[in-house]
Amino acid sequence: MISVILNVYKRPDKLEQQIQAIKNQSIPVLSENIHVWYNNGDVPQQLPTDKKIKTYQCNWNTKFYGRFTISLLCKTKYVAIFDDDILPYKDWFKNCVECIEKNEGLYGASGVLLNSSKSYSGHVKFGWNGIHSNNIERVDLVGHCWFFKQEWAKYLWYEQPVSWDNGEDIMFSYLLQKYANINTYVPPHPENNRNIWSCVPEYGRTVGSDKNASWLMKSHIPLRDSIVIECIKRGWKIVNN
Repeated sequence: MISVILNVYKRPDKLEQQIQAIKNQSIPVLSENIHVWYNNGDVPQQLPTDKKIKTYQCNWNTKFYGRFTISLLCKTKYVAIFDDDILPYKDWFKNCVECIEKNEGLYGASGVLLNSSKSYSGHVKFGWNGIHSNNIERVDLVGHCWFFKQEWAKYLWYEQPVSWDNGEDIMFSYLLQKYANINTYVPPHPENNRNIWSCVPEYGRTVGSDKNASWLMKSHIPLRDSIVIECIKRGWKIVNN
């Protein structure tokens, strides 16, 4: 039912823990439906101990986009792509499946609701690291984990990215909306039921703030500002516009 795509980046010591969290999901994921993407510099730091897991070794750094190409090859109904600093609770996939079957759309772990059509900064967040809502929340884009129908994977490639260095999350939500009228959402993250959350917050905050975190780079926010502005120029309709 679900294919999972992981990437190692510079945190090879976290891979097995993340794979175990995937295997412990209340909706089972077969080993052969788990895929691990290695960019240049990530090989051969650590390959999965489970040899049924598929691996992809690239001799150059595709940054954020390369892993999304695997979703084009998946044969399951749904695909889940994870950043390497996210550790889901056991009912995360159950939460996503229930939501997407009730309210079709792209779902994710950390949702961004833009406050301006001129920038990415100054936004509101929903999800494991934002507002913990009891409801499905519509947002402009999601990150950290993407959950979607496999047949939608093609839309990410309908236009040239604004930047190959960042913004795959922005582009995916924009292109899904523009070409398929598919909106973006965050599943419920209720305070009283962490089992359905997308990430263990203590883990995500610690690992996601280490020296490898891309959001700590000075160029991160200005680049994402420019991507948002360009996508809106191309026809992206943000929620609060």
